[in-house]
Amino acid sequence: MNTNSTHAPFPGHPGAARRVSDRLPVFPWDKLEPYKATALAHPGGLCDFSVGTPVDPVPEVIQKALAAHTDTPGYPTVWGPLELREAIAGWLDRRCGARIDPSAVLPTVGSKELVASLPTQLGLGPGDQVAYPRLAYPTYEVGARLCGAEPVEYDSVDELDGSRVRLLWVNSPSNPTGRVLGAAELRRAVEWAREHRALLVSDECYFELGWEAEPVSVLHPDVCGGDHEGLLAVHSLSKRSNLAGYRASFVAGDPVVVKELLGLRKHGGMIVPAPVQAATVAALADDAHVAEQRERYAARRSALRAALEAYGLRVEHSEASLYLWATQDRPCWETVAELAALGILVAPGDFYGPAGGSFVRVAFTATDERVAAAVERLTAAR
Repeated sequence: MNTNSTHAPFPGHPGAARRVSDRLPVFPWDKLEPYKATALAHPGGLCDFSVGTPVDPVPEVIQKALAAHTDTPGYPTVWGPLELREAIAGWLDRRCGARIDPSAVLPTVGSKELVASLPTQLGLGPGDQVAYPRLAYPTYEVGARLCGAEPVEYDSVDELDGSRVRLLWVNSPSNPTGRVLGAAELRRAVEWAREHRALLVSDECYFELGWEAEPVSVLHPDVCGGDHEGLLAVHSLSKRSNLAGYRASFVAGDPVVVKELLGLRKHGGMIVPAPVQAATVAALADDAHVAEQRERYAARRSALRAALEAYGLRVEHSEASLYLWATQDRPCWETVAELAALGILVAPGDFYGPAGGSFVRVAFTATDERVAAAVERLTAAR
């Protein structure tokens, strides 16, 4: 082997001058590992409220649908069967009040994959801006950086540069804050996007989990006037149906954009496995399991909120989603460390932007037993 070669290393090699990973921020969860180690050392064990991954069983009706379609040796299609697209369209009509043709929906391999890859699939790049809320899920920024576009935070769409923003993200209910945007706020975002010919994509993955406010879809007629041009909505079954392990999600809206994404994703082989497609049909047809899961989360949310507030944290927003957005009005990492000493792990607010620097995000996706343990520790430590 010639070790004196003057050729530059191949792209992605540790010695390469320009790697795609160099565009990206440090993976935030790696920073939490030392605090997780502290919490794990607690005599009563770890109470993990950081990531927000489902812990309850996959509903039986979904498991049966998956099992019934395991003998599927052939390739599924990117678009999925008509039955799947009709199930998605039917759910959007029934739950979101959005009338949409099955040709304007597209299953995706988890919503995070779509969020991260959408700017690239839309052909964005240097000179374009991707805008997202100032407090936001980090993958919006990652998606912009992967294609070389400029990520831009905003509090109000009116502060954005309409000549450069090509993709506008809204997120309601919000991750991390649990805030719900009303129809008037969403309508203003739609008006701005249409005025400036930007594609508006609404991340609605927590839509079924409103507690003190009823989420509204950007595809609802009260928001968009019944016209889905320039609009997409992203939905996930991970939280409402405990299907994070299935990677079951979909995007719907502007039929022209959906058709373009379909063509691109065919080339990339971005296909939801056939058994998961069948499971998605079953999940969207059954509202009973969603109501049962909501009851579980409501009880955990109530218990944790009361304990956190009694301990001395103030909860803001949090009217929907699976999180409590809480603060002691001091740097978030101090609160993370304090709770880790009690064996309780939470996410620091600055994972979601500098504006979250004094907050922590507390997921109530742990088991009833772990929630009860955390409540007991918080009560004893007051």
